[in-house]
Amino acid sequence: MKVLFAAALLSPLLAFGQATPVGLWKTIDDDGKTAKSLVRISEQGGTLVGNIDKLLDPKDPADAKCDKCTDDRKDQPVVGLQIIRSVKAEGDGVWGGGEILDPNNGKTYRTRLKPVDAGRKLEVRGYIGAPLFGRTQTWVRVE
Repeated sequence: MKVLFAAALLSPLLAFGQATPVGLWKTIDDDGKTAKSLVRISEQGGTLVGNIDKLLDPKDPADAKCDKCTDDRKDQPVVGLQIIRSVKAEGDGVWGGGEILDPNNGKTYRTRLKPVDAGRKLEVRGYIGAPLFGRTQTWVRVE
């Protein structure tokens, strides 16, 4: 009985702990079906960053490099590449203020991250200017 009571008290805290972008995510292409990569989002110096852990699409070569990048990531291996930078909590369960890189075209976009479905999914919005002008992908939590 004590164990059930303790579990009932802790379950909201555990759910809240999972409602953060920190963790390992399976990225899903804009078609909503194709798994593209695994991205690990972590806290680093008070902000969130995200690195590609693994490529999942068999069409992507394992030794792919970001040849279209124009900043310090130019010609860096895609696996290990930091694609999310400088994201901070903005309130109401939303993180933003940073940028996300699309390694396929080398372009960076402002980004907004929002955990949904009790933290099991992550809405990742990349945009130029205002969030209205962009696109959203839904990533799935792996761990």
